Formats: sequence, structure tokens, C-alpha cells
Amino acid sequence: MAVACLRLLQCENVLKLRQTPGYMCLFHLKEANFLISCDLSVLCPSGLDAELYYVRNDMVSHYALSFNMPVPTETNSLYFTWYSKSKVDYRLAFFIENPVALSPPSANISSQGEMPRLPSVFRVDMDCSGKLDEEAFLTMQLNLTSHVNYTVLNFKRRKMCYKILFRSVDGVPTPTTSTQVFYISVSVCCIVIFLVAIILAILHLHSVKRVEMEDSVSDSGSSQGLSQPSTQTTQYLRADTPNNAASVTNNHPGSAPILQLAASSFQNPGVPPHETKSYPSLRIEKNDLRSVTLTEAKAKVKDIAISRDRVTLRDVLHEGTFGRIFHGVLLDEKDPTKEKQVFVKTVKDHASEVQVTMMLTESCKLRGLHHRNLLPISHVCIEDGEKPMMLLPFMAWGNLKLFLRQCKLAEANNPQAISQQDLVYMAIQIACGMSYLARREVIHKDLAARNCVIDDNMQVKITDNALARDLFPMDYHCLGDNENRPVRWMALESLLNNDFSSASDVWAFGVALWELMTLGQTPYVDVDPFEMSAYLKDGYRIAQPINCPDELFAVMACCWALDPEERPKFQQLVQCLTEFHAALGAYV
Repeated sequence: MAVACLRLLQCENVLKLRQTPGYMCLFHLKEANFLISCDLSVLCPSGLDAELYYVRNDMVSHYALSFNMPVPTETNSLYFTWYSKSKVDYRLAFFIENPVALSPPSANISSQGEMPRLPSVFRVDMDCSGKLDEEAFLTMQLNLTSHVNYTVLNFKRRKMCYKILFRSVDGVPTPTTSTQVFYISVSVCCIVIFLVAIILAILHLHSVKRVEMEDSVSDSGSSQGLSQPSTQTTQYLRADTPNNAASVTNNHPGSAPILQLAASSFQNPGVPPHETKSYPSLRIEKNDLRSVTLTEAKAKVKDIAISRDRVTLRDVLHEGTFGRIFHGVLLDEKDPTKEKQVFVKTVKDHASEVQVTMMLTESCKLRGLHHRNLLPISHVCIEDGEKPMMLLPFMAWGNLKLFLRQCKLAEANNPQAISQQDLVYMAIQIACGMSYLARREVIHKDLAARNCVIDDNMQVKITDNALARDLFPMDYHCLGDNENRPVRWMALESLLNNDFSSASDVWAFGVALWELMTLGQTPYVDVDPFEMSAYLKDGYRIAQPINCPDELFAVMACCWALDPEERPKFQQLVQCLTEFHAALGAYV
């Protein structure tokens, strides 16, 4: 059988983790043999786009066929466009799991016959009976027979049906006293809820202001060791946009049948106006960090400089070609008997002046910011004749990426070592820290698990990317412009135009969330870095991780919308993930 794929357009309000009306799907066999497509009567109001391949490269995707797609309650008809250039016989059948809730489906074509040679449309009606409140399950079976083979395709749909309380007479509903009482009660409840929401919003704004003034300095424990990178093959997801809706054949290695959920709208009426405005954009010229001299970089941190004698270096936690991170001890300035554990970032003796300058400059990215989920530098040592040292508060479990990979190695012996709820809690903390940066109009530009640290109480903090290129060289690539960049974490506009904004940070957050759910795997591991921009432009994304809930993957997909304005804001992500975390807790 020729190459085949199914394209499915689905509307979903990811913020509330429930669907909104209407979606469209497309199934077609390539190489001009035959094509089948279906189009639901209601299009997505938000332009949400998704794609699901059922058959590809002569292989039937059992995963895709087993996926039960939801149909909005108000959608009653599905429209299919199909044709075949060669003789193909078909047989159409329907199977209903609960016929009481769903009326028998019907089609405006015969149950068997020959596929048309020219594109034509047929309709399948999927109406609720209105007899009871229940979710109905429908399987549409299409048997295709050609002179070469025989193929059976089962398209699964589910639809929530509701009981009709009263019927209309001559098309005009007959209101009753109980109905009027019902609507009055609903109105009163809505008013009460609205007032409560206003009170909660005021309390929340006050709490946010308190949180922004907190200085999160954490002192504790021991360090984590290192682990080797994972080499697991990654699947990819294709996210067509209105400007890129055509089907594209994937010739990249490691690609497989893929589920696609790409959201173009993540609006929440409850978000304050300052959170729904357009993202501030920052155009970064190449090699802008190298324009700063070492003397200028030292002058910027002179006010937090301390004596080298107050710092004692202990174990080496992480080491690269020219950079090192130590577990150190900082003596109190007033009381030498008091000690504070710190991370110490420094360079080796053979480090160049450019490398030292870059470490100093990048270490200042979060300086002066105070939030419980941020870890800025606290002190520096910049004495003449000595290599500079950057000091940060110590976090017992160290680098988040290395911690996740250790958890993956320990999974076989201790599957309960880290739960899905723990991972979502980490994501919430990262989103909180990034929401604070977005409010302060600070753009991180390198958000990833490697640039976060974690404590022994599961507290996660975002840090700067100083020395990250040296300590994680496989995560950065030079695309011929003599600049190492985190290509696999970057938004398309950043790759093509060097444009950075809070929206590009949202894209990177989606990849970081994917890192959490895969316990530190490398995204797009099978894609050539030089092809990343073309790969993303064609609509491909990393696929849903194993054991990752659909709702959580939909959040990731929203972060990867091609249009920066269509990506969610960090405050919306915090709210969405918090609700999802609470839902997970309800099942524990």
C-alpha cells in the first residue's frame, strides 16, 4: 500500500483542559493512488491544529488507530472527501458501544461499493439520542480492497451526550416554571462566583507582590554526581499552521507515526491586562557578548565583590573544557565561625579572556532579581592575578538535567523514586520563575533543564547560562556563524532572525517540560542542527513522551506555536499546570 497519513484538526482549550467545539481531519494515501479526507462542520475558532498518521511508509500505525478522538457535543456531522485513481472497493460499517445515548449513525453513501475516481464528498451523521447523560463511543470501520491487498481501518470517535429535559414544539422551546427557576438559580450562582473571583484576584495580586519581594537563598546538603547522556531515539510531531497546512513527507531518520496538537490560542479572560499584551521583543546581534571587555565586565560586578580568602573550594561538581563548578564554603564576613555552602563557577588557567568575559557577563543575567524560583549570583571574586569566581547559593541535588538522568538510571530499581506529580510540580516552579522574569521584561534566552538546579526538598530554581556551553557541549551547536547556540531549544524566529522575547522563552519552556517528562532526554536528537529551522518551519515537533498525559502534552504543543503571539503567557501556564497538578493529586 502507498504512503498514508491522517490529518486531524482539533479544538481544545488547554488552559481549562477541556475541548471547545469543532475540528477537522484529513486522511490521505500519497503517491496519487487514492485519498480520503474528512471535514467536521464546525471549524476551530482558535485555529488549533493537529495531525495523526494512521498509515505511513506502508506501515499501519496501531497507536494512531487506537487513539479515540473526541467529538464536540454540538458537532453532529463529519464530511469525508475521497477518491482513488485505481480500482478500490470499499465496505463501510458502524459499531456503537452504547446505542442508548447515541442514535444509529448514518451516511449519505451506500454501505459498499467502489471508491470514486474523482474527489467527492460524503457525510456521516453522529447525533445524540437525548435519552441520557453518557459518553458515547463510535467505531467507523472502512474496509478497502484493491488488486494488491485488503486493508481494514477503524476510526474511533467519542462524544459526550446529554439528556434533553424538554422538547420544542414547532421549533419553539416551551419554557416551564422549573426551567425559569433553574436559570434564575444559575444567574445567582454566577454572580456569587464572580464576586468571589474578584476577591480572590485581589488577594492574589497582593500575594504576588509579596512573593516578588522574597529573596530566595537556600542553604543545604550534598552534591549530585554526573551521568552519561541518553541515546534514545526520538519521535517527532508535525504542527501545521494556517500558512503551512499542506502535507509534508518526513524523510528525517527517527521519525515515526506522530500525534500532533499545536495550539494557536491560549487566552484566559481572568488574566490581568498586563499579561495579555504583546510580548516585548529583543533583537540580539551576533557576538554581542564579545563586545564587552573584561575590564567592563568586572566593573559591573564590583559592588558584590568579596575577598578570595573567604571562599574555600571543596569537590568539583561539574567540569568542562575550560570551566568548572565547585561545591564551596563561604565564611561570614562578620562571624568567621559561620559558614554558608555555595556553588562556585570559575575557569581553568588556560581559559581565554573572551571565555572569562563571557562567564562574567552571562552570570549577571539574573542579578538583582529576587524570587523563590530564581538563583542569581550572590558574590564574585575578581582580584587581580586570580581567575574570577562566581558564587551562588548551594542546592543539594545540583543541576536539574543531571538529577533527572540519575532518576532515569534509578527507575529500574526504584520506580517510585520520582512521580509524575513531582515532575509537574517542578514545571510549575519553573513557570513561576519565568512568569516573574516576564513581568520584569527580562528575557532568559537559554531556558532548559541544564540551567536549573534542584534542592533535596524538590525546590527548583532557574539560574543563568554561564559556562553551560562548556559543561553541556552536546546541547549547543555552531551553525556557521561562529556562535554556539541551544538550537534544539530555540523558537523558529530566534533561529531565523535572532529575535528573542518572552514568547521565545515560552517555546523553550515547552522543551524543558518535555525534558522533565522524559527524565532528561535530548530533544530532536536525530535531527541535524543545520536542518532544525527547516524542520520546525515544515511543522514538525518532538512527539508525546511515553506515559505523558494528553493534557500535559497539549500544554507543550501550545508553547510550540509558530506565531509568537499565539503562545500562552507564563502566568497562564502556571494556572494550567497548577490545576493539572491538583487533578493528579486527587487520584493519589
